[in-house]
Amino acid sequence: MEIYLKTVAALSDETRVLLLRFLDENGECCVCDLQESLEMIQSRLSRHLKILKDAGFLRVERKGTWAYYSIRTPLDRFRIEALEEIRHLEIKLPPFKNCNTEKGCKI
Repeated sequence: MEIYLKTVAALSDETRVLLLRFLDENGECCVCDLQESLEMIQSRLSRHLKILKDAGFLRVERKGTWAYYSIRTPLDRFRIEALEEIRHLEIKLPPFKNCNTEKGCKI
């Protein structure tokens, strides 16, 4: 029941719903890409990403010093249906801003 409550709590925040939709639309993103695209400070963004990860929505992959987030697969039915509902919400997504350089993120 604990993971169910974490999942429901994670979905109760507008910023986290926006993050899920953004990652669903754009695929794997580095934290700096999310920071630039969503115009969020790193500490606030990291807090929301941790909540979504702990709720079972996100996968994080470390590449050197950089963290890349994506929608976890496979998802259970409850999370799949939650993402499907989020896809139908009228959310104006900001454009994707890629901050990667050949040597890694610039932030």
